[in-house]
Amino acid sequence: MQIDFYKYQGTGNDFVMIDNRSDFFPKENVQLIAHLCDRRFGIGGDGLILLENDSETDFRMVYYNSDGNQSSMCGNGGRCLVAFAKKLNVINNSCTFFATDGLHHATITENGQVSLQMIDVPNVKITPEYVFLNTGSPHHVQMVDDLENYNIKENGAAIRYGALYGKEGSNVNFVKQIDDNTFSLRTYERGVEDETLSCGTGATAAAIAMNATGKTDSTSIHLNVEGGKLEVSFDKMANQFTNVFLIGPAEFVFKGEITI
Repeated sequence: MQIDFYKYQGTGNDFVMIDNRSDFFPKENVQLIAHLCDRRFGIGGDGLILLENDSETDFRMVYYNSDGNQSSMCGNGGRCLVAFAKKLNVINNSCTFFATDGLHHATITENGQVSLQMIDVPNVKITPEYVFLNTGSPHHVQMVDDLENYNIKENGAAIRYGALYGKEGSNVNFVKQIDDNTFSLRTYERGVEDETLSCGTGATAAAIAMNATGKTDSTSIHLNVEGGKLEVSFDKMANQFTNVFLIGPAEFVFKGEITI
């Protein structure tokens, strides 16, 4: 069988996109999905995303990590899926869609800048060493002085597989403050099991963590990730964060077909 696919990237976080509105894709084939995400033997991507029909919204997002397993919410993937839906003429400049963590709203500009509403964050765990919160996916956030030379893969894996988060593990974010409302961020992603150039739920988590711990009073925060720049905005009441938006570019890379 031949599959048409599209490749998208958002600040270097890249995804294989498939239009599955006809429900043809073998969704339970973990090995196939991992093969399609393989950078040497397949198409290559940090994940694979299916765009599917939904009776209540414009479409449904089904996200798989590059290991082939269905996973929790991916912020950059969601932004890229909005751009994909626009390319397919499924939407115009705004939409709603369902993902594994619930309902999302999004808008897209003519130059491909996508503003994606993330879930509310009612609970932020703050310790002297780290912050933990769920922004659609679980995220560990900690400050690092020498971020440029820090071994993200080794230290991220140690936390991800350590006793702190048990069998499920967590994504791990390392952050350095640049100015009052700008932070640099590097992320180790579970499922990819390596550093990625960008992580949308990680950027969201880092921004909220920096506000929650008093590193910034701003509710509009800029994140320098390895693959570009993202912005996160939110409203804060007590220690609850609502109207959370992840904002950044989502770009079409190429279209192709592959035989499976």
